[in-house]
Amino acid sequence: MNPADVTFVVLTKNEAARIDACLASVPSGCDMLVYDSESTDSTAQLAKARGARVVDGAWHGFAQTRLDAVALVATPWTFMLDADERVTPELSMELTALDPPAGVAAYSVPRRNYFCGKWIRGAGWWPDRLVRLFRTGHAGITSRHGGEAALHETWQPDGASAPLASPLDHHSYATLADYRAKFERYTDIEASALPADPLAVVSSSSVFPLRALWLLFGRGAILDGWRGAYIAWCSALYPVAVAAKAARRAQP
Repeated sequence: MNPADVTFVVLTKNEAARIDACLASVPSGCDMLVYDSESTDSTAQLAKARGARVVDGAWHGFAQTRLDAVALVATPWTFMLDADERVTPELSMELTALDPPAGVAAYSVPRRNYFCGKWIRGAGWWPDRLVRLFRTGHAGITSRHGGEAALHETWQPDGASAPLASPLDHHSYATLADYRAKFERYTDIEASALPADPLAVVSSSSVFPLRALWLLFGRGAILDGWRGAYIAWCSALYPVAVAAKAARRAQP
């Protein structure tokens, strides 16, 4: 694949600590578009210094803002990249050697998720395969909720998707505090889209211990030590937190 045919798109807001390393990992010769939503730090300046085109854009939730950014891409292919992700050298080489057949509209990549400095293989965190490379204008987004509460969004191409073998590296949680902050933020957002339902709290709470055990042993989180146990516990707790926050919002 000709690098000039691909634009790497990154959404940012106050990502000065991570944007330079992110863009430095992009294969040489590819376009880079940073869609920035009112950063107050040096994100924009650092991105421009790396050769990226920086566009100031309003935030309309994860899904819609991604669509807004992709609408500005002029190359035949788009690669969606998060500021806390890095294109590995292996993936860079695979992309450069890629020769997409006419019938393939998109490619998925496996993602190596790091937690407190360690690559996590259990709890469903590996290979965490996601569609990230697609023909521009030939993919839409589906998400669990709509509007500002659209989370856990995935790209859906309008044609066949093929797998890439080489991974992205995802450095989302350097510390436990990072994880807890994102847990609180995402459960707040998701709860805002749900009606208050006491039965949902009861139902999710009753399933919680079984789900934690399934992630710990059935999905191999136990093999990741204390990190895996923490992830299994919090992942099982997530729907309980969402339901409880939705119920609290309805209280006078």
